[in-house]
Amino acid sequence: MTRRDNNNNLPLPSLRNIQAFIEVANAGSIHLAAEILNITASAVSHQIAALESFIGKKLFVRSGKGVILTSIGQQYLKDVSGALSIIGRATDQAINDIHHEHLRIHSAPSFGLLWLMIRLDKFRQRHPELQLSLSCSYENLQFARDNIDIDIRHGFSEWPTLSVRTVKHERVMVLAAPEYLASHAIHEPASLLDCDLIHSNSTLINWNHWFAFHDVENHGKSFIFSFDRSYMSLEAARMGMGVILESSLLAADYIRRGLLVPVFDGAFSMPLNAHHFVFPHGADKKEKVALFLAWIGTELQNEDFGV
Repeated sequence: MTRRDNNNNLPLPSLRNIQAFIEVANAGSIHLAAEILNITASAVSHQIAALESFIGKKLFVRSGKGVILTSIGQQYLKDVSGALSIIGRATDQAINDIHHEHLRIHSAPSFGLLWLMIRLDKFRQRHPELQLSLSCSYENLQFARDNIDIDIRHGFSEWPTLSVRTVKHERVMVLAAPEYLASHAIHEPASLLDCDLIHSNSTLINWNHWFAFHDVENHGKSFIFSFDRSYMSLEAARMGMGVILESSLLAADYIRRGLLVPVFDGAFSMPLNAHHFVFPHGADKKEKVALFLAWIGTELQNEDFGV
């Protein structure tokens, strides 16, 4: 009688049979798989036969050197291997979280490096019971597959199936090192056309947008440097290589330390909603997620964003 999952009415074969199938497929031999599983070759053959009977299709054909997968067997191996990997990660997380709460965060690289990293120890001191992992990339990861609790994303908010908390009060500002400003007279936006402009490829508002917003015809002003990471643009500006248009949130520590200064007052900045805390619906009911979101909300509320 075909066994079916109670939740979605899908057929579920024996995990023992699937394990035997994967070992035989990887080894290309029933006898080698039997040695790996520490059971008899006859038992492995029986499990493979039971799985093929359950599916109703042949998964292997015999060859002179052992067995090889059929085309259906190849696709089935690919599908069940991925499913078992997800089950393994979920099981590992459940086991580890019984003994030690582990908060896993993924972040856009510049936010993770420039804003979050320098504050993480404050969170650890407040919640020493939590183990924290931070990974950074511009990928939009999958929460279950990639085993993460919170994803801090950069870009436009376009995730209707997830909970999203957008960072408020972030602005894009014109910034430069004090030494650069000392040798370049900048009195109005049009003065920037005579300066070395550094372009950040990742910003949602670029120089063309900014010039247009302030009614400056830039006539295709070229950039002395272009970078695909905000932290590279900020470092270039800190070294006096030119003027940047960057997030006040990411630049806050540079401004606080006097490494960069706003070229104009706040009237020449532009509002920006570029960073978002993203998580599955209901995840904020987990204590570890709720603690982090509450802490980071307080940190952001106290942040002056360099303005």
